[in-house]
Amino acid sequence: MLSQVVELIETRRDFAITTHIKPDGDGVGSSLGLCWLLRSLGKNAEVIVHGEVPPAYRSLPGADAIREVTAVDGKYDAIFVIECSDIGRPGIAGLEREFTVNIDHHATSEHFGTINWIDSTASAVGEMIYNLCKAIGGRITKEIAECVYLALVTDTGSFHFPNTSDRTLKVASELIKAGAKPAKIGEAVYANYPWSRIELMRQVLDTVKRDETGRIASLRQTIAMKEAAGAVDGDNNGFVNIPLAAKEVLASVYMREVGADRYRVSLRSKGDVNVARVAEMFGGGGH
Repeated sequence: MLSQVVELIETRRDFAITTHIKPDGDGVGSSLGLCWLLRSLGKNAEVIVHGEVPPAYRSLPGADAIREVTAVDGKYDAIFVIECSDIGRPGIAGLEREFTVNIDHHATSEHFGTINWIDSTASAVGEMIYNLCKAIGGRITKEIAECVYLALVTDTGSFHFPNTSDRTLKVASELIKAGAKPAKIGEAVYANYPWSRIELMRQVLDTVKRDETGRIASLRQTIAMKEAAGAVDGDNNGFVNIPLAAKEVLASVYMREVGADRYRVSLRSKGDVNVARVAEMFGGGGH
């Protein structure tokens, strides 16, 4: 709960923040926003991740100081785990032995943390970080505003996904007043990809199929495609959403090869179609 998070921050000093492997904008933006908030309160804080930060998010203030790790060893008073459905999603060994604060906006969270703050009404964890800043009496600095605004933009599909609420837009407005620049952040997110992304997209789009109803579309990415394009993790961000641009398509399935006969599957939908229930049947949902 929020009150427990506030009390923890007020009574402890050394913190780390992490998010899921292959982090998205909400994961990176919220982690950095929280890091800036903690530092503004006189705390020691750093963001740690397993793997690289995608290029689209590297222009965020503080992104250059994100530390890549594979394990933690008990040196922190607490570790905030951002937007993860379970303790294994960050891919960091030893995390299960730490005092963890699980912050997520997905109802499918396994409540794995020592403290669990789950708000499925929030559009993004970024919105929750804004609420935390207000609850603890912090000031929304320009750095916090930029990071949290990017989190909102990416997790709401530039404010057009169903998770966008009047509250979301009010938060975005406050972030802009505090110094977030929508045009600058939008360009960093949507017009800053390497050509390898375009080449990978071309190959993936060649695999698009629809089922007999025309309402479900699928795409497939192989390891060979990724290698041929010279692509890296993160170059395929958002590919699962492409078929949803067709008015007939209500659900999209994106299958990405990760090993011999092994695929990671992403599901997205629009309208009243709930693919989260399908993901839950296979142990997925959220991140």
